[in-house]
Amino acid sequence: MCIFFQYQIVSELEIFTVILADNRSKQKGKGSPRRPKSMDLSFNAFSVSLIISSLAVMGISASIAFRLDTTTRWIAMTMFFITVWGFFYGLELASSTLKDMLLWINFEYIGISFAPALWLIFTLKYTGYRNWAKPPVLIGSFTIPAITLLMVISNGLHGLYYEKTFLVLDGPFPVMGMEKGPYYIIHVIYSYAAFLLGTIILWRRFEKADPLFKNQTKLLIAAGAFPIIFNLFYQTGVIKPFGYVDLTPFAFLFTYLVLGIAILRYGLFSIKPIAQGKIMEALTKGVLVFNSSNKVVDFNPTARAFCSEPKKIRIGATLESIFWKEKAILELFNSFEQKSIVHKPSFGDTTIRVEIIPIRDNEMDDLGNILLIDDITEEIKTNQQLQKQKEDLQQLNDLKDKFFSIISHDLKGPIFGVKELVHMTQTGLISQKEFLEMMPEVSKNMEQVAILLENLLAWASSQIRGEQVDIQQFDILPLVKQQKKLLNRLAEDKKVKIEIDIEESIRVSADRNMIDLVLRNLITNAIKFSRAGDRILLGASREKYQAKICIKDSGVGISRENIQKIQQGESFTTRGLNNENGTGLGLVLVREYIFKNNGKLEIESEEGNGSTFCVYLPLAD
Repeated sequence: MCIFFQYQIVSELEIFTVILADNRSKQKGKGSPRRPKSMDLSFNAFSVSLIISSLAVMGISASIAFRLDTTTRWIAMTMFFITVWGFFYGLELASSTLKDMLLWINFEYIGISFAPALWLIFTLKYTGYRNWAKPPVLIGSFTIPAITLLMVISNGLHGLYYEKTFLVLDGPFPVMGMEKGPYYIIHVIYSYAAFLLGTIILWRRFEKADPLFKNQTKLLIAAGAFPIIFNLFYQTGVIKPFGYVDLTPFAFLFTYLVLGIAILRYGLFSIKPIAQGKIMEALTKGVLVFNSSNKVVDFNPTARAFCSEPKKIRIGATLESIFWKEKAILELFNSFEQKSIVHKPSFGDTTIRVEIIPIRDNEMDDLGNILLIDDITEEIKTNQQLQKQKEDLQQLNDLKDKFFSIISHDLKGPIFGVKELVHMTQTGLISQKEFLEMMPEVSKNMEQVAILLENLLAWASSQIRGEQVDIQQFDILPLVKQQKKLLNRLAEDKKVKIEIDIEESIRVSADRNMIDLVLRNLITNAIKFSRAGDRILLGASREKYQAKICIKDSGVGISRENIQKIQQGESFTTRGLNNENGTGLGLVLVREYIFKNNGKLEIESEEGNGSTFCVYLPLAD
């Protein structure tokens, strides 16, 4: 902001001399000298309008300084110093003597000298210049204004600011005329430079901002440029009423009156553009602001990551040129309502959520749209993991319930039955002969209880404490023969024959105890669902780097639904052909143990035609 004047002021010594001479000429010969006449002010339209508008802008600037933040206070201080100039210039125009005019000019230059520096500091602070408050910046900005004020006050001693001052009486009211000194030119150059530098700082910072902040910047520039144009006309003599009246303070006061009302009434500058820019840059979502013609008016750097051709995102780019490959995004703009979609872009392996937010004014006119784009690839993966964990936890909870149900029913029943049988034998309710006749059935029940208890303990070890896998290298054939020997009696009771078809030694790398339990459960299950006269075949072979161990039966088979449950690790119970009970834990443990030993389980079955369970395990080195 530039403030310029063409006045010359006499020194205080010269003013005192004029007053003293005037008093002496009016003395009556005796007694003390007469007091000088009081200051004679003759108000006119120019002076009255300046004084009233100065007081109004002064009140507004004071209100802004106390009510708003520190950034806006700098523009308020600039306004205040302009009012100092305008108020005392109004008194100068109301004065009728050169002496009074010279007196008011001293006060005018308090505002004239420092207003350009305050404008420059305001632009630095407003645009976020970090070093604005450092001593070199402040000293450099206020040095020339301070020298200017001193030069004006002491002009009578050197005449460097005004070479000559005189009274002009050929107009409707007296005005002061002057001839410019060399330092006057320095002040003019500094004032124009301060205004020009502040204007460049403002425009360079916000030339690519959204319309709201760009309009604020334009208003600020206009607030300084409008009065400067008047001053330029005054300097060149284009507009100079009565030869020497300067209209620059009138233009400043009118502009700042409008600007002050806008700040207080409409919250102008309440949201700092620099803060808005920082927020946009910090957002992890891509933000694109389109006007009603679907052209970009603002965006943040993150938005470029969601475009196949990032360089196409720029101010003024059209929606179609940016997202011409993404039809789903283009269709969002036809909905005219807030809406979001999940979309897989035509490039990369990401998944994004795209949301459109219409911008409307109070009359519900469409002003444009805000497009928010967020990468939700990790979010989807996390949700999938959480869903799987939820299902696993639910499955574990079901197993836990079944665990306690088994303890309270399947284990309790057989054990209590044996206890009662022993008690009845001891008390003589049954004879020794009857007891011996019951022993085969009791033994059969105890074998089932033993298998059940082994599975329960294995499951508890796996699910509650966690279980370490002890990888060993061993031959699979002795393990198969051992299980055949242990389970032969169960098979013979049902008239089922177990055969082994393994011709050579096949060594595997796995946890021996786990594979032992796997084979026992699979063979027991085959016996459970086989009919009298059926055959169970235990075979093993090599396939590339794996050993394939199969348990094949000719029993009733398994439904597709139950095969799916086995593969997913779900627990279910089906009674055997002789009404044998089951816990549902056996096949759950089979699947889990095979997985822990880096193997896999294949199931082939047809209802009524038997089943084949094949276990694949890594071969030994």
